[in-house]
Amino acid sequence: MVAANSYQPGRAWSVTLLLALFMHINFVDKIGIGLVAVPMMDELKLSPTEYGVIAGSFFWLFAVSGIVGGFLANRFHAKPMLLVMVAIWSVAQLPIIFSSSVVMIVISRVLLGIGEGPASPVAFHACYKWFPDHKRNLPISVINLGSGLGLLVAGIGMPLITANWGWRANFIAMAIVGVVWGVSWLIFGAEGNVVTDTALNAGAMDGRGKPGRLPYGVLLRDSTVVGVIVMHFVAYWGLALTLTWLPAYMQKGLSFDAVTSGQLFAATVVIGIPLSLGLSGWSQRMLSCGVSARMGRAVLCSMALLAGGLLFLALPWLPLEGSQKVILLAVASGLTPVIYSLGSAMMGSVTPDSQRGSMLAIENSIASLAGVFAPVVMGNLIEYSAGPIAMGYERGFAVSGALLIVGALTGLIWVNPERSIRRLASISQAAV
Repeated sequence: MVAANSYQPGRAWSVTLLLALFMHINFVDKIGIGLVAVPMMDELKLSPTEYGVIAGSFFWLFAVSGIVGGFLANRFHAKPMLLVMVAIWSVAQLPIIFSSSVVMIVISRVLLGIGEGPASPVAFHACYKWFPDHKRNLPISVINLGSGLGLLVAGIGMPLITANWGWRANFIAMAIVGVVWGVSWLIFGAEGNVVTDTALNAGAMDGRGKPGRLPYGVLLRDSTVVGVIVMHFVAYWGLALTLTWLPAYMQKGLSFDAVTSGQLFAATVVIGIPLSLGLSGWSQRMLSCGVSARMGRAVLCSMALLAGGLLFLALPWLPLEGSQKVILLAVASGLTPVIYSLGSAMMGSVTPDSQRGSMLAIENSIASLAGVFAPVVMGNLIEYSAGPIAMGYERGFAVSGALLIVGALTGLIWVNPERSIRRLASISQAAV
């Protein structure tokens, strides 16, 4: 623990890099089921809908555990919470390593979802404790970069592991890597204590001079909070499809072999990472130049979602070759993750510090419900669509595009952090 409002750049960035590795492992665990989809479906004789249910089971308790973890983050230090989470991830790999039972695989995925539900909001909350508000865009983008690099490493490495040692060997590797990170975090992890300097936190004090709180009903009815949740939900829908169905689409829909599909999946990540980092960096530069958070965060996010949605929506209608479709999906997928960094920054800015962990978790958990439905909807479209199998996949991506457009319009109309801060600060001050 460090002194309140003690911003220490070197220590802050070292913790940020550890958190980036944490999210790196998190996303390797998430994408694992997608990158072994074809050999798993072949070995276990699964239909697309059955596989969609298995993939979606990861999210069955993800939202619940995320909310519980967020409220715990308000009361406990992030360091032990992150350590417990990564231990659960490693243990969760064991059933899928040793069992061919579909029930055991579902149990493995549900347990993994429980462990990963609070990961993103608690990691962001831990990072926010080390940085003042106007410096948060970039470190959160670096943490999200860890997620992207996880997809990149998994896309290249997991098909090779499968080809040489079988698809189950991937889950052994994931369990070991989780243990290694846990030991590193136990040794080098630390807790920050930088307090957000906004009108909201200045007013949110109780009679004893301690950080005050607002009713969760008030926070959850705020237009910025609602708008960010909607934007995150539609982006998460696309992420769930990417994690569970994109590798299979490349193999079964576009007829690439397993190793090539993994490399192409990694290429989509390589294309997407600079887009996401560039948008986050552009946002931080705008804020540093005095541009409002409404323009520098909300409008920028909305336009990125709109562009990504239009590309997804166009996929079934454009006469493209397989490699061209991969590029289109890479650009579309690369535009939407900016909401993960800027959305959480907006949520953190309009929420009292004493409630930030729980509000980030509530927002992330509601958004993650998209992961329950998206894989199953895609599975049904694949199984029951007439025509080439690729058409079922592409219709699923088009549905994601339509949702992204709705989310973009919601952000343009509803999300205004400055207005929300003024409104919530006035409510907080009136309650003192």
